[in-house]
Amino acid sequence: MSEPNFFHFPTGVCLGDIAEWADAEILNGSTDTGISGVAPLEDAGAGMLVFFDNTAYLNALQNTEAAACLVSTRHKDKVPEGVAALVCKDAYRSWAKVLAKLFPDAMVPKEPGVEGVSDRASIDDQAQLEDGVCVEPGAVIGAGAEIGAGTVIRSNAVIGAGVRIGRDCVIGANCSVQHSILGNRVYLHPGVCCGQDGFGYAMGPGGHLKVPQVGRVVIQDDVEIGANTTIDRGANRDTVIGEGTKIDNQVQIGHNVVIGRHCVLVSQVGISGSATLEDFVAIGGQSGVKGHVTVGMGAQVAAVSVVNEDLAAGGRYGGTPAKPVKQWFREVAAVRKLAERGGKS
Repeated sequence: MSEPNFFHFPTGVCLGDIAEWADAEILNGSTDTGISGVAPLEDAGAGMLVFFDNTAYLNALQNTEAAACLVSTRHKDKVPEGVAALVCKDAYRSWAKVLAKLFPDAMVPKEPGVEGVSDRASIDDQAQLEDGVCVEPGAVIGAGAEIGAGTVIRSNAVIGAGVRIGRDCVIGANCSVQHSILGNRVYLHPGVCCGQDGFGYAMGPGGHLKVPQVGRVVIQDDVEIGANTTIDRGANRDTVIGEGTKIDNQVQIGHNVVIGRHCVLVSQVGISGSATLEDFVAIGGQSGVKGHVTVGMGAQVAAVSVVNEDLAAGGRYGGTPAKPVKQWFREVAAVRKLAERGGKS
């Protein structure tokens, strides 16, 4: 069996190109030096480009055989002799810019040979598609749906009746989108379910009465949502995800949730109904947010934490229940000391 390479490095790339894309200054190297690939520090050979931004990998940097290394100004003296240093303000962000230039297809992977609307897709006569929309085989688009130019609907995705999708979006394979409005450049990875009814029941001894969910999901521009994430439509108002927010795989967002601009939610986070995350909030993996609470602007919540009350803007929190990290660390240290003391008795 052959070993495929899904993303191919372009030919003719030199160190000068990398420096331009990264907005970097070249130290100990020539602009004409050829670059033939990218690799981790420990695997890089002649002609390879690497990056360094974490001192945990200092030993790997000292032993790398790469031709050049993207490095932040504070670490430029750590680059070994014989390796060209590309000095920039933020090595990781510059690395992202360089990779986007080298591997544009990795930003939004394209299926070869698929253009326009497949004759194996099912599109209702009342749906409206602007010029330049790509619909792959097996996709279904319902009555009254509107889809903007440059958007790609992957195989077996289902776009419900009346859904609005903006321009230059990607709706991944096997996604389900209903009762939703999407802005421009929204990227749903495979298996995302968006706009299904939320978990709403009036509970009682005679049984649980289902509460109709009559809101929508509104996703603003430049949002990216990871594979198999689920976003419930609002119960009596909209579920909203603000522009630029990035959501990882397998995240659950309940009905009426409002997520602000440029938030980050890591894998397996759960946001309960009617919670509010203000702009620039970051929540670590496997954390949960209770319904009806507000997480203030710029707050950061550590992984595997539980937010059960409002959190102030700009703070760093962790633990169960989530509390300021300094308090959390003191409590963890105190419990450790108690455990050690008990083991000695």
